[in-house]
Amino acid sequence: MRTTVRLDETLMKKARSEAARRGETLTSLIEKGLRLVLAEPVRATERRHVNLPVCSREGGTLPGVDLGNAADLLDRMEGIG
Repeated sequence: MRTTVRLDETLMKKARSEAARRGETLTSLIEKGLRLVLAEPVRATERRHVNLPVCSREGGTLPGVDLGNAADLLDRMEGIG
């Protein structure tokens, strides 16, 4: 399949040079690079585990916790509220 891509001039020069050094085509080198990138699993950003306050007696949130108030929930999760 043919397609057109725009590459940085410096990157293109390096890619052509590397393909020649390896004795392969530029297309082959680009295909290998894409396969390597696409084979890597997407890494999720690390997030800190947060335990929301929960009433252990009857379930649900503790009195005074408003699930509709995002700013208050963030404060509580960060230990401010």
